Amino acid sequence: MGSLLEGLRGPRDVRRLSGPDRVALCGEIREFLVRSVSATGGHLGPNLGVVELTLALHLVFDSPDEPILFDVGHQAYVHKILTGRAAEFDGLRQTKGLSGYPSRAESSHDWIESSHASAALSHADGMAKGLALRGEPRCVVAVVGDGALTGGMTWEALNNIAAAKRPVVIVVNDNGRSYSPTAGALAARLAELRLRPGYERVLHGVKDTLGRTPVVGAPVYEALHGLKRGVKDVLAPQGMFEDLGLKYTGPVDGHDLVALEKALKLAKDFGEPVLVHVVTRKGNGYAPAETDEVEQMHAPGAFDPVTGRARPKKGRSWTSVFSEELAALGAERDDLVAITAAMREPTGLGKFARAFPERFFDVGIAEQHAVTSAAGLAATGAHPVVALYATFLNRAFDQLLFDVALHRLPVTLVLDRAGITGADGPSHHGVWDYALLGMVPGLVQAAPRDEATLRAALRTAVDHQGGPSVVRFPKSPLVESVPALRSAGGVDVLSETGEGDVEVLVIAIGHTGVDVVAAAADLAAVGLTVRVVDPRWVKPLPEGLVDLARGAALVVTVEDGVVAGGVGARIGHRLHEAGVDTPLRELGVPDEFLEHGSIADLREWVGLTADGIAGRITKWAWETIPAALAAAEPPPRSPAE
Repeated sequence: MGSLLEGLRGPRDVRRLSGPDRVALCGEIREFLVRSVSATGGHLGPNLGVVELTLALHLVFDSPDEPILFDVGHQAYVHKILTGRAAEFDGLRQTKGLSGYPSRAESSHDWIESSHASAALSHADGMAKGLALRGEPRCVVAVVGDGALTGGMTWEALNNIAAAKRPVVIVVNDNGRSYSPTAGALAARLAELRLRPGYERVLHGVKDTLGRTPVVGAPVYEALHGLKRGVKDVLAPQGMFEDLGLKYTGPVDGHDLVALEKALKLAKDFGEPVLVHVVTRKGNGYAPAETDEVEQMHAPGAFDPVTGRARPKKGRSWTSVFSEELAALGAERDDLVAITAAMREPTGLGKFARAFPERFFDVGIAEQHAVTSAAGLAATGAHPVVALYATFLNRAFDQLLFDVALHRLPVTLVLDRAGITGADGPSHHGVWDYALLGMVPGLVQAAPRDEATLRAALRTAVDHQGGPSVVRFPKSPLVESVPALRSAGGVDVLSETGEGDVEVLVIAIGHTGVDVVAAAADLAAVGLTVRVVDPRWVKPLPEGLVDLARGAALVVTVEDGVVAGGVGARIGHRLHEAGVDTPLRELGVPDEFLEHGSIADLREWVGLTADGIAGRITKWAWETIPAALAAAEPPPRSPAE
């Protein structure tokens, strides 16, 4: 750490610094961010862009008494540094280390664990109401990226905030990007402001006015506000926010500490809702991020801090296989269209978008709209493929249920980062899709176990008519091929070990197949006869599972999803309906929010590794068919137990 950063324990230490030292501190923070994130990976570009803004926020507002909320929380690294957590950054996003998002468990300065976009303004509205009810009308601040303004919740909240006249300061951090350039009409209006020749003149005019304006409350603020109306022909977004009843100030240079502090003080002293429009540059101050035209180093893995080049990755990814296959399908079918919610490259749609730009749609951070828009496309004869992170499907469940499934429309959802995802923590684990989708009538869902089954599943999904189809795959590297020995009633048999009657039938869901097959070899060594099968499609369940279960002494299901209402639970229900009373045990993610950490560590913790699976099945076999394990020692308890 630099000398100024070393002496930083909290926001009060920042306020004691001189103006030049504050500027120097910004430089130290940038160097610290590059050095730290290069080792751990994380959200670099967004945080390089908000160094001065976050410093100014902590100069003006008294956190934690005056809550500072970030939408989304991946831009809160500087906030963490300024609130005394710099020394913990060597464990950023690592198992048992510092979270990559605000965390209520870490600090009283983190009021919300804001890791899904477009929600912070609703939090701010509720907090302002709650503080008013307590007779404590303290200011609440929400920092909202221009990308988050494409989400519907933001506008629902603005509608309420503007009408209530409570002290809420909305800081729009406008850098023209979410993961990639922000899409939509709002983005176009903000871009118009940034690109117009008159913009720099207005920016400097506001800066000069702020510099000459004493902070004496509403009268002076109204005068400044009147100045903005005089340049409305240049200042494109102002009228839009004014029409909601919000006071607007800006644009403010997001890398000018003096201008930022003045603007934020004016907004705070006004005592009613104010929107402060701050223009920043994502990746500011680090050349490799500034020149990255795709994402400006939004969320790199480990990289060389000098060159910015990524460290080599091991193996191919599930996303790259999906990307290749979808592009191939696009060349074969002109009815195929692709939709993203502001994540073209991360979800693997970039190749399709470049090949078929007229059939690609980025709707911004608006998963609900993405799914219902897909329904509209399907109603006109297109076949939409909506690619989302599995965690974000939760936001569009109502639209999937009623706008797609109820209408029996052929929309394909591709869920990337399904299951345990690792470093981004509880809000990003994609473990709820099996449970949620199991209750959607007419929906079919595939859980491919390897590259070949992913390609086959995608082709089957886009051929499916009469309702929605879903294909899901994990974030971890692509597993080795797991070929089937044979098919039995629509179910792939992956391995059969031991001799004689099957004692344990293990149903491996999705990518767990490779670990279950490895575990089966260990189970055979302790005397168990094991058959491992993969249904490939988990909704509806293949009928062959019933016959296979009827002939076993114990059935075990293994899935990278919550066990509460998951695939295993549905298999148990199906067996019960068929009159099969074979004991069944379910192995998956427990009914709790998993913390952040490496995928390997978290899978080990819940028992989703080859050793963990073998140990758990041995334990269950010991309880249900002890005669089969007469020579074996009772298994030890697993970490999750």
